Amino acid sequence: MKKVYLKILSITLGIIFLVILIANFGMNFWLKYQLPNFIKNNTDYKISYQKLEVNLGTGAIFATGISVNNKNPQNQGVIGLQGTVDTLSVSRIGIYDIFVNKRFNANNLMLNKPNLNIILPKPSNKKTRKGKNPFVLENINISKGNLEIFRHDKQKFLSVKDLNLQLEKLKLNNDPKAGKFPVIFDQYDINANNVFFRPDNVYAFTATNITTKTGQLNIKDFAMHPLLSYANFRRYQPKKRNLFDLKTSEMEFKDFILKDDKISLNKVRFVNPDLKMYTTDVKPAEKERSFTYVVNLEDVVMEEAKILVLKPDGTPKFAAEKLNMSINKLMMDDQTAKGNIPFQYNDFKINAQKINYISDSQNMKVAAAVINSTSADLRDISVKPTILKSDKTLMDLSSRQVFLKVNEWKFINNKLKLDVDNVLISNLNGKIKSPENPKNKKPTFDGIAFPLMVRNVQLKNSNLILGKQNNPLQLNDLNATLKNLEMNESTIKGKIPFKVGYYGFSTRNFNYKTQFYRISASLLKLNKNAVQISNFEMIPTLSRAEFIRKIPTEKDLYNLKVNQITMNGNWDFESSNPYLNASKLTLDGINAEIFRSKIPKDDLSEKPLYSKLLRSIKMPMFIEQMEVKNSFLQYEEDTKKSDGPGKLTFNHFNMNVKNLNSGKMNGKPTHVPIEIHCKFMNVSPMNVKWSFDTAKMDDAFAISGNISDLPAAEINPFIEPYLKIRATGDISDLIFDFKGNYKGLNGLLKMKHKNLRVSILKETGEKHKLLSAVANIFVRTDSGKYPESVPVDDVPRDKTKSFFNLFWKGIEEGLKKTLIGKNIEVTEKKVKNTVENTKTALEQNKKKLKETKQEVKEKVQNVKENIKGKPLLKNVFRKKYEK
Repeated sequence: MKKVYLKILSITLGIIFLVILIANFGMNFWLKYQLPNFIKNNTDYKISYQKLEVNLGTGAIFATGISVNNKNPQNQGVIGLQGTVDTLSVSRIGIYDIFVNKRFNANNLMLNKPNLNIILPKPSNKKTRKGKNPFVLENINISKGNLEIFRHDKQKFLSVKDLNLQLEKLKLNNDPKAGKFPVIFDQYDINANNVFFRPDNVYAFTATNITTKTGQLNIKDFAMHPLLSYANFRRYQPKKRNLFDLKTSEMEFKDFILKDDKISLNKVRFVNPDLKMYTTDVKPAEKERSFTYVVNLEDVVMEEAKILVLKPDGTPKFAAEKLNMSINKLMMDDQTAKGNIPFQYNDFKINAQKINYISDSQNMKVAAAVINSTSADLRDISVKPTILKSDKTLMDLSSRQVFLKVNEWKFINNKLKLDVDNVLISNLNGKIKSPENPKNKKPTFDGIAFPLMVRNVQLKNSNLILGKQNNPLQLNDLNATLKNLEMNESTIKGKIPFKVGYYGFSTRNFNYKTQFYRISASLLKLNKNAVQISNFEMIPTLSRAEFIRKIPTEKDLYNLKVNQITMNGNWDFESSNPYLNASKLTLDGINAEIFRSKIPKDDLSEKPLYSKLLRSIKMPMFIEQMEVKNSFLQYEEDTKKSDGPGKLTFNHFNMNVKNLNSGKMNGKPTHVPIEIHCKFMNVSPMNVKWSFDTAKMDDAFAISGNISDLPAAEINPFIEPYLKIRATGDISDLIFDFKGNYKGLNGLLKMKHKNLRVSILKETGEKHKLLSAVANIFVRTDSGKYPESVPVDDVPRDKTKSFFNLFWKGIEEGLKKTLIGKNIEVTEKKVKNTVENTKTALEQNKKKLKETKQEVKEKVQNVKENIKGKPLLKNVFRKKYEK
């Protein structure tokens, strides 16, 4: 029975084998003579060949001398094919798909010497059903091929010469969406010449040669050409931000992956790349794609690169020569292309020379730079203005080095995310010019991701000039330190858009020029807790005569020098809530000369008292103790009638002030006591106690003190030039005790003196004896041993004058009562009457003298008449009467 079954099985298998053999022979016979007609009648193509072999068992096809053409070249719904293939080899072809689904489905396709023109079908508005792709190839092998691929509108998409190509896991998109590659694959091996690739209407990619070796792809003379001029790019692509033009002599990479609209490369190397980027001033719409593809470059190296970024007007914005750069995980897509930096990255390193950045008003150049994700080292930097005037700050600077150590430095959604550990700026020299007619437009910080942190800034060995040309601030040998700078949503609302944890700077030979003064110091040191100023000077730049001609109303002219100024405490001037809280302020060695001329018009503006003046300071201010030591003060005043200025001097001047405040610091006292000790007119001890309270709105004050052992002659330098009075005698003690407010002053004055005399001077400076004698009749020359205090009542304040004017009026009122007597009005009337009587007597004497001269003249005339004709008498009396 088993033999029967084996016999039947053998016969069956033999029949099947015979059928297959006959079918294979028949299929080959049919394919050889009937396949071209079948393809012509059932597909859109005409195919001919010299030899064709088919193996039904393996699904393999081998053909030679093949030519292919479209039956209807005008049909844009199918792929257009035209050309020849020397040899075709296909393995594991799907015969069923060919005859039933009319689709070419094979595992491997090998083409030898293909010379083909391929036209891609017109994209369909309808969704293509799955499985309708007419070509499905797993792998393809092309040798010595020449291919040209066109879009449906005959626009060249891809061309290549001398192509040797191996592609694995190939996929062809019959109806590709916008921005997707029509051909994608996983693995490849290629050798080709004269490659052209045009993925869209904006760019074309070219290369003279492409080769692969051990997985490394090398491209010679690679270029990404813009297909539009800049003008046409802006015209036809109005919503795209940047246009690129890239050339490089050599490019190589590994692991090339092409999938949909994504290009992925690894270990990319560019040799001598030359990149131009044309920018526009438009903002792309959110739904528009500025860059068609997503490009991922795992590691990118550029050698000897050139970069040029152009502004919308065609002028340079950024340029770099001899740039060597390596970037890790570079990614460029539609979103990144919209930004100023058109890509994202993970890590980078840049070594460049001749960097140039040009803004609307500045030209910045860097001779050499080494930059990476954790640091930046810039050498020989210069910043020059490109315009003469601007409503923005202009800089004309140079620096030997700027070094940054960075914790974090990247762009997130086109916003700068920055966390800097340290900034070092060395030898910064030049000018920073203040804006002219600045716009009050508040700056925006849209390009910054908050918070922005800079933990330490150091400025070393620098020389800067700040401000406008006519009033520059000069900082020589400048060294500065800033710590913990932070910019956030809150700080940008203030005048200074950042806060500082600590600051400190020092400068030597400090200079600042204003309209009338040159301000200088040999040393200026400042930090958040201490100030030191050495050899401070505020010297007039004009003579007194020039100053008087330039001021519209009367104003003091200062000549001020201070040996040392120090202050300790804590303060904050840069935040939105500034304050000053100092424990001690010391001014040592002041030499102050103050000159005021009464020749210009009076300044009729209100002069607030010191309590109101301090209260007007807007920020909280409190100085626990202020000391003025070892100082000299001189006040000079000039009038239209004076012969030179009157002069008051205070030397060995020492002052102590406590609780100097603006009345705005919670918990601090507002009462301000002041003590002054000095030598008045260089000879007389003077002691003053003065106090006021900034919290009292009536500006109440109290001032008391005394001047002792004052020779009256010592005040002559003040009263002689413009009062034309000279005094002699001695003032043993002058004691005053006044209280007042913004309305006026009251109090007591007592003066002990002896041998006090006054001399009234003529215009020539000589003593007027008569007026001096009259004046001394009414002056109390001796106060006696125990003089009484005289009241000083209701002295009104002139609001257009200073506090010291009110104080002097109080002294003057007390002196009148002391020297002339209590009934001042009566005494003044007597003096006035005496002077008037004296003037009347002089006028009468002058009249009598005139009459006497007339009488003598008449007598002489009579004698002349009598001696006419009498020579002897004439000779005798001529001399007598004519004389």
